[in-house]
Amino acid sequence: MKVGIASDHRGYDLKSRMVQLVQQLEWEPLDFGPDAPGSVDYPDFGAKVAEAVSAGEVDRGLLICGNGLGMGIVANKFPGVRATPCHDDVTAGLCREHNDANVLCLSADLLGERVATRIVETFLTTEFAGGRHARRVEKISVLDSSLRDSDRFDASAIDTIPH
Repeated sequence: MKVGIASDHRGYDLKSRMVQLVQQLEWEPLDFGPDAPGSVDYPDFGAKVAEAVSAGEVDRGLLICGNGLGMGIVANKFPGVRATPCHDDVTAGLCREHNDANVLCLSADLLGERVATRIVETFLTTEFAGGRHARRVEKISVLDSSLRDSDRFDASAIDTIPH
């Protein structure tokens, strides 16, 4: 399984450690940058990972910026990407179990390395629960397609999915 990983300059150090963690968990990390700790714009690197997730080139994504929020905004612009920031292992487990999240967004400034490690471990080892959650994730997918395939949002698109 492949994990695309990127950061901005504030997440650079944590990204390097998370690449090693992903290897230890026997996933294949693909480092999308940056390659140095100098100032960069997070949308440039968030888009690289989100595009890879959207295209099916990687199974999951891990994005790290100062607060973990900007990267998520960028990633969620891509079809099929369900990116979410997590601040503990409980939210990491729930985003996988209930939402089938495929991109994890972390804060380099607000999380310690031990907490970040637990979050990443949980995110990569927790499976989607399916069941009643599958219907809800399907509605997200329908909305995603509806919004991308038309000039106008049609909320009735999700009404076609059985309750």
